[in-house]
Amino acid sequence: MIDWAQIKQLEDDIGTEDFGDVVVLFLEEVDEAVNQLAENPPTDAAQMAPALHFLKGSAYNLGFSAFAEYCSQGEALAENGQAGDVDLAKVIDLYGESKRIFMSEAPNRCSFQP
Repeated sequence: MIDWAQIKQLEDDIGTEDFGDVVVLFLEEVDEAVNQLAENPPTDAAQMAPALHFLKGSAYNLGFSAFAEYCSQGEALAENGQAGDVDLAKVIDLYGESKRIFMSEAPNRCSFQP
């Protein structure tokens, strides 16, 4: 669910000092985007595909691999006119589970301390 090698690579690339700031920014932006999906779910591809694209990119960058993959699949469905086939509840649940795992395991796996 979490690609710790990707997280370590990101931490190495940006440095330990800035890593925490990047994680906090990521979590704030993705929390906001996921809350928007929950409160005002897009009903067509023109709205859904870009939202899922943003989430996918953010998730891949921070190693939320299962969440990123599901967003990628949802984005493809939306782009193919199948926005109604995207399970937004699963998107939201996968993010919540990924975040929970990250927050509980990060102190032992990287420099981020929640």
